[in-house]
Formats: sequence, C-alpha cells, structure tokens
Amino acid sequence: MLLSKMAAEGGGKEMNEIKTQFTTREGLYKLLSHSEYSRPNRVPFNSQGSNPVRVSFVNVNDQSGNGDRLCFNVGRELYFYIYKGVRKAADLSKPIDKRIYKGTQPTCHDFNHLTATAESVSLLVGFSAGQVQLIDPIKKETSKLFNEERLIDKSRVTCVKWVPGSESLFLVAHSSGNMYLYNVEHNCGTTAPHYQLLKQGESFAVHTCKSKSTRNPLLKWTVGEGALNEFAFSPDGKFLACVSQDGFLRVFNFDSVELHGTMKSYFGGLLCACWSPDGKYIVTGGEDDLVTVWSFVDCRVIARGHGHKSWVSVVAFDPYTTSVEESDPMEFSGSDEDFQDLLHFGRDRANSTQSRLSKRNSTDSRPVSVTYRFGSVGQDTQLCLWDLTEDILFPHQPLSRARTHTNVMNATSPPAGSGGANPGSNGNSITTPGNSVPPPLPRSNSLPHSAVSNSGSKSSVMDGAIASGVSKFATLSLHDRKERHHEKDHKRNHSMGHISSKSSDKLNLVTKTKTDPAKTLGTPLCPRMEEVPLLEPLICKKIAHERLTVLIFLEDCIVTACQEGFICTWARPGKVVSFNP
Repeated sequence: MLLSKMAAEGGGKEMNEIKTQFTTREGLYKLLSHSEYSRPNRVPFNSQGSNPVRVSFVNVNDQSGNGDRLCFNVGRELYFYIYKGVRKAADLSKPIDKRIYKGTQPTCHDFNHLTATAESVSLLVGFSAGQVQLIDPIKKETSKLFNEERLIDKSRVTCVKWVPGSESLFLVAHSSGNMYLYNVEHNCGTTAPHYQLLKQGESFAVHTCKSKSTRNPLLKWTVGEGALNEFAFSPDGKFLACVSQDGFLRVFNFDSVELHGTMKSYFGGLLCACWSPDGKYIVTGGEDDLVTVWSFVDCRVIARGHGHKSWVSVVAFDPYTTSVEESDPMEFSGSDEDFQDLLHFGRDRANSTQSRLSKRNSTDSRPVSVTYRFGSVGQDTQLCLWDLTEDILFPHQPLSRARTHTNVMNATSPPAGSGGANPGSNGNSITTPGNSVPPPLPRSNSLPHSAVSNSGSKSSVMDGAIASGVSKFATLSLHDRKERHHEKDHKRNHSMGHISSKSSDKLNLVTKTKTDPAKTLGTPLCPRMEEVPLLEPLICKKIAHERLTVLIFLEDCIVTACQEGFICTWARPGKVVSFNP
C-alpha cells in the first residue's frame, strides 16, 4: 500500500499523522469534529470493492435560514440530511431519508437546483448496474427509473448531472465511454433504441434516437476510448468538458455538439475536471498524479501542479477565495442573479470575487489582477490547495521565475519522461496558431478575452431549455470516477515524484489507446514538463486514513469525504462556531 511504503521510506509517524487544521495566507482552516456526517452509527464500512463516496448539496430556501441539504452514498446506502455546517452539530440519528439498495450500488447523484423547494427536491442517482433513478428525498418518493432494463447501456454510471437551466433535461455518462441525454418527461421504451448519426468528429460521434414517438435517450454521445470518467458543464452551460480513461480532456460546445479543444494527460487516464468560475480555465486530475491547468480561450496547457503522490480523484475551484482587483472586476457572463446561482446557494458575492486577498501591484499596468484558488484531493489521502497567479497567466518571459508558490522546471533538473533539458530542441516547443516561430511558453492567454466563443450556430436537436443560457455553475460537487480494479498496479515508478527520464517508455504503456502517447508528448496536446510552469501547492496535508473522494468549497467551509464514509467540514478562517453538543 502506498501509505505504508511512504512510512517505510522515512516518513514515519509524522507522515501518517492526520491533520485537523492548516493555515493559508487568509488564516486558519479548522476541522469541525461535531459537523462530521456519516452513517448514523458512525461505523466505517469496508471500502474495498465499493463505489466512491460522493456528496451533493442543495439549498431549499426555507424560512428557517437553514436550507442546506446534503446527500451522500456509502456502499449500498444513500442518506439525505439537513446540513448545518459550521452553525450547529450534526444529528446523525435523524436523516430525512435513507435508502438501502439491493443488487446495485449508488455511484453518483445530482440535485436540480432550479426546482428545489422546502417541500420537494429532484435528485438523480446513478447506479453501478447502469440505471438512473429520479427520487424526491423530502417527499420520500421514487418518481422514475431510467434504463431500467439496461437496454440503453449495461455499464456503470460514472457521472450524472442536470443540464444547467433545465427543469427536465439531464446527462448521464457511463464506463462504456457513452453519454446519454434524457428528458424526465419521456419514457425509455420497451426495446433497445435505434440510433441515427447526427454528427461525427475526431474521437467522438453523436447519434439521435430513431423512433416514431419521442423516447429516451434523446442523444447518444460516444467519446474517446475507454470509460468516460467525468464531465462538467461550463458556468454558462454552453460548453461541456469530458475526461476519459484514454487520458484526453475534450471540450464540446454543448448546443452545436462541436469539439472546441482537446488536451492529453502526461500519462494514464484523466479522472476529474472542473471549470474556473469565469469559464476561462479547466483544471484536470488523474493517474499521472498531476493537476493540469488548460486555457479555454487558447486551447493549451498553461501550467501543471505536482504535489500528490498518487492518483488525483477530485479537482475543484474555490470561488470564495478567487480574488480580483476591485477597480476592474472579472467579467462574468450573466447577471448578478446568475452569478449568485453560480455560487451554489445564491449568497452574497462580496466575500468572493471582490476579495480582500487581491495582491495587485499598484505600479503594474496589466489590465486585470486575479488569483484563482483551486483544490485537489487524491488516493494519497492528501488535500492540496493551489493558487493560479498572474505570473502564470501573464508570463513576461518564456521561462519567467514564478512568484510565491510557483516554480518553473529548469534545465538542471530534467523532468519525468522528458527527452532532454532544452525545451527548444527536437520540436518540443509548443506551437500556437499563427506563429511561425513560437516561443517556448506562449503569452497569448490574456484574461480580458471573452470566456465564451460566439462562433457555432445554435442547434435545435436538443430541447430549447439547453440554449436558455442561464448561468449556473454545474455544482462543484464530485462525481464518480472509474475505480480501477488494477489500482494496486500504481507502483512506485508510476508516481511523478519517482520518475526518471529513462522511464518514459514504461509510462507510454500505461495508456492503451489508439493514440500513441509517444506522438503526443512534446506537442500542444501534451507539452513536456519543462515547457510549462510547474505549480507548487500552497498546502499539502494528509487529512484522512482512506482515499479522498470529495472536495466541495462552500461559503463558510470546505467539505471533504473519504472512502470510509466520513464527510468532514473544515471551517474557513473566522467561521468557527462554538458548539454545545
């Protein structure tokens, strides 16, 4: 096991000590033991062979001022609680709803924030056998079961989400590599669906369901090779980021079903992805132990982060500590009301983007000063926090020295799998459209550009609700990834901290796809390590005994969960409330 190996290598007791607090520049984050959610008897379950624990939040806007609700799955069980966060101790003896499933396990879930009220919520639940259930845990009702006979797809559901701005459309991804668009108002039919090709492109195809009467699924997307591990809608709902076991990030225009851009992992599958609150950057994580920052505008990798010692299972942006210079606020598409929706519970934006954390130099002439905060958790049981700062977003020189918590790999330490220390040799430099002699690190990703391309016509193949353009952040909640049965194969030489430049041949064998990884390394799809800045984490703390599967940023706390089934609340600085249990 990785942790015991770390201890054997000299980490000892300190390495295996669980942290209950950590400090960043904004102050002290503290674990609230009274706000831990789990099974009512608080007994951890046997996590071996079980699907990852997931957490979904919704706010029902009731009059009590305590409208937050929490759903999580543990093994075959699904729980629905009032979430009191930093305000009051959790009462585990009184779940609003509890369900135990036989023959299948919940794998992921998502609330419809648009329709949620104090009397009723719509919760979608995906299962390991391929079905999707629509339930109302407040009314304790089961509305519908989709793919009941498994005629549409027999493989495990890896991710399920409501389409932003829609009361009836939802998207489901499977480990088969297929995604399906459903409408809750339609039935699935009693026979297997017949499909007609709608659009085809590089490594993807989209089919419509061929039927005399309207039935589910409305669309079938086939994306990449191997399991589709997660997808995430952009904040304005117009674009869809998908990460697959073949190691590719693919970003689509959801309305016109067109491919916007792609990226390849350093090696192995990509397991998770998230959008920055303004939709300008996507961060991915996966089996290369890295977090990778990709510019949506420029369609290129702008930084990588190395801090984890095993697979990265969840990445998420923190909209509350992303700081923007007050005199020139970040451009968010949509109105103030839309932006409040983006921040989960419609709370005030004052403490988020107009943050006191802005670090703009008064003599600096750049148009925008911004620091994005994002976090990651992994199978190494560690939580990492990262800052994406101006020196990465606006590099002055091809290999400028990064300030504060960033560092650029230089020629004295050739990185993993690299073919040489000189980033300009052997065609390793990154190419950008229109540049005949590109610099090693292009400077083309400027923040003032519009976050969303206006090109691409609206398609009418999906219900009009898709194109409504409601800006709704596709919940920072975490979705299921493919838990590899050969997880134990993640041996020491597969971890970025232990790779020598001679091991590139072994790494290229990790991803068994039709695309030869050796041909993507050193290209814009997958720049070499020395070609992009390397981020270092602000903090990197071991916070659990079991692998971490959840990371959600809320206004007054951070929520994490591990495979033992414990959901933990970390109070933000100054937000700790004294409990009287």
